[in-house]
Amino acid sequence: MTGEQNLLGDYLRARRELVTPERVGIPVLGVRRVPGLRREEVAMLAGISADYYLRLEQGRDRKPSVQVLESIARVLQLDEDTSAYLLGLAADKPRRRRRPVKETVPPSIVKLLGTLPLPAFVEGRYLDVLAANPLATALSPRLTVGANRLRDVFLDPAERSLFPDWEIATEGLVAGLRQSVGTDIDDPRFIELVGELSLASPRFLRLWARHDVKPRQGTLMRFDHPQVGRLVLNREKLLITSTNGMMLVMYHADTGSDDADKLAILASATLPPATARDVATDRSAEAPIRPGC
Repeated sequence: MTGEQNLLGDYLRARRELVTPERVGIPVLGVRRVPGLRREEVAMLAGISADYYLRLEQGRDRKPSVQVLESIARVLQLDEDTSAYLLGLAADKPRRRRRPVKETVPPSIVKLLGTLPLPAFVEGRYLDVLAANPLATALSPRLTVGANRLRDVFLDPAERSLFPDWEIATEGLVAGLRQSVGTDIDDPRFIELVGELSLASPRFLRLWARHDVKPRQGTLMRFDHPQVGRLVLNREKLLITSTNGMMLVMYHADTGSDDADKLAILASATLPPATARDVATDRSAEAPIRPGC
């Protein structure tokens, strides 16, 4: 993965292979040799020449117009987030190999973590755990400084067992990494992480090849916790200002729920008594469960 990589072409090819002819109204006659749409089918539906689309995928034309990309995004059935990602790949940005940059959590956020009566941690741009409070570590022993959410969820059996919706959770993690990194793929930390996971996890490799993109955001989370059993918590991911993509991640339970009681049990074994009593007291609106990670 270097600055010469054909990011735009790789993305177009991956997304094209995920769209079946039936989804765009093309009748299937006989045996098709390629998954998804053919290049000429994308070109026809987008209103451009097949030769021009071929040049885009091959990286021989890296500056298509916004109108062309929007037409292709419509054919590939991209949503708002994935369309924005596609446009970003074609943006004319200077690229250079960078030295690793150490991510440092602002001191005020470290102080805030210590006051929160909720499981909370700071997640870096590449999903490294940069800081965590004791209740976060009680929720998962892997939520400690120096750990990486991708590496743990994909490669650590104990962490995997926490997530009954592991397959959906891993999809969200990989898509979130792509959104976080964008076109800035020359950081040695990123190259090392993706290389390691691609070799060690066939599932990561398959998901990475899909080029899915999804913002790192809040959702409802299911856990199978070894101490308190099934646990459903609201997860919030808040961007920390003046940082390069750091997120404050917090978990909280609906007031009066069994999950609030279970979170209080975890807190009682982790936090000072006065603080533990404050755990899970904020009321949250009921919402359909959308598993993530």
